[in-house]
Amino acid sequence: MNRFRTYFLACAVCLSCLSVPALSAQQDTLKSTAGQDSVKHWEFTLEDVIVLAQSKSLPALVAKYSFISSYWQFRSYKAQFLPSLNLGAQLGQYNRSIVALQDAETGETNYVQNDNMNNSLSLSIDQNIPFTGGTISLNTYLNRFDQFSPYGDLTYNSNPVNITYYQPIFQYNRLKWEKKTEPKRYEMSKRTYLENMEGIAVSATTYFFNVLRTQKSLEMARSRFESTQQLYAIAQERFNIGTYTKDELLQMELQVLNADIAVASAEVELRQAMLSLRSYLGMDDATEITLVTPSHFSDIVINEEDAVTRSLQNTSFSLDNEISLIEAEAAIAQAKADRGFSAVLTAQFGLTQTGDDIATSYRNPIDQEIVGLSLSVPIVDWGLGKGRVQMAKTQQEIILTQIEQEIIERRQDIYIRVVQFNAQAKQCDASRKADEIAAERFELALQRFRNGTISILDINTAQNERDEATSQYINELANYWSYYYNLRKDTLYDYIYGKDLDAEFDKIIDN
Repeated sequence: MNRFRTYFLACAVCLSCLSVPALSAQQDTLKSTAGQDSVKHWEFTLEDVIVLAQSKSLPALVAKYSFISSYWQFRSYKAQFLPSLNLGAQLGQYNRSIVALQDAETGETNYVQNDNMNNSLSLSIDQNIPFTGGTISLNTYLNRFDQFSPYGDLTYNSNPVNITYYQPIFQYNRLKWEKKTEPKRYEMSKRTYLENMEGIAVSATTYFFNVLRTQKSLEMARSRFESTQQLYAIAQERFNIGTYTKDELLQMELQVLNADIAVASAEVELRQAMLSLRSYLGMDDATEITLVTPSHFSDIVINEEDAVTRSLQNTSFSLDNEISLIEAEAAIAQAKADRGFSAVLTAQFGLTQTGDDIATSYRNPIDQEIVGLSLSVPIVDWGLGKGRVQMAKTQQEIILTQIEQEIIERRQDIYIRVVQFNAQAKQCDASRKADEIAAERFELALQRFRNGTISILDINTAQNERDEATSQYINELANYWSYYYNLRKDTLYDYIYGKDLDAEFDKIIDN
């Protein structure tokens, strides 16, 4: 017996050494019961574990930084609609080469040495126009040209003020479609963050009940070991007075040994589950955790249609579908724009002047106007443009069909989850009552065994029923809270407090 116990305890120690060092996590809301030694003792409720997981776990950090990334992507998108100030320069553009010069009268070509340097500086304010897809710019420009050979000359050219407008005509307007999709993407990133947090709550619930099961199993194993020791002592007394056979005494001794082995095995299982929980919560190994068995809410009944409506409206599911439809429309618009007539209108108005020095180049500037229209008209493309449009339209139909099917499946899934949750409260009530009855029955059976009115088989049956009832109650509670947090994730609604889920996104970004 001692060898078995020593073996399992050694295994438990080895497993505890394999735990991954985690981040230190302590919360003011948690209840510490630390003693005088270096080991910290914490008593956690299910809510405590979820709060800690949503703030300190690795998935929580990933969700946080994914949202921050989406925020900066949205900020970059909005920056396109603000004026931009740009500085441009070409400095030290030196050119020493031999160039061909053709005489305008004789047509004779002479090769001469060219030696010059070009420097320019420009400053512009550019503004995109989302409605038309055009760009308007206000800029100023100064150029210095030094001609060293075949003759020496210095020329300045200035554009004090210059206004340029660039307007594509009948072309795909990217900014127009991004203005429809990007705000929805950012809103979807908020909802995705909330869903990720609820997904962490679901995982934390699983870890919580894994530990709680093993914690209860260890309690039951220790209780069984103590009770079998008591029963073995009674059996020895009866054997000594001749009312018990040797076979019955050996059977009871075997039960004591098995119960002792079960305690050691339960201790190892608890350590394994505890290591997983501590690792997920980012807690160090010098922390002992005791979990409080949660209760359930028998009075919460969720309406199926209400849950379906919230799922379709509150979550990222609906926004994802909306974005897919808009992108399909944009793909059609782009295919149509690429296949047909297109043009680009460029208009420029400003002032310009040249001179031998900077001051002269800015004196008495003359106006300059440049207007141009470039066209592109496909004459024969062998149906390429039409085929692309039809492909885009077909893809849109596929997306519409997929969305309709996904909505049907979503409704069915939420409906099933709600039915399971509403029924689970009754299961918990029945399991709790069964656990109380089984515990009371075992105490009565134990008393009757001491009085000698029932056999070993009867007491074993009562003990097994008690352990099974306790395990069943924990399993039903685990199912209840798993259903609940999955419904919260799928609806982004808190049915206990009766409000939509939200987060302080500004604080997330600032942190």
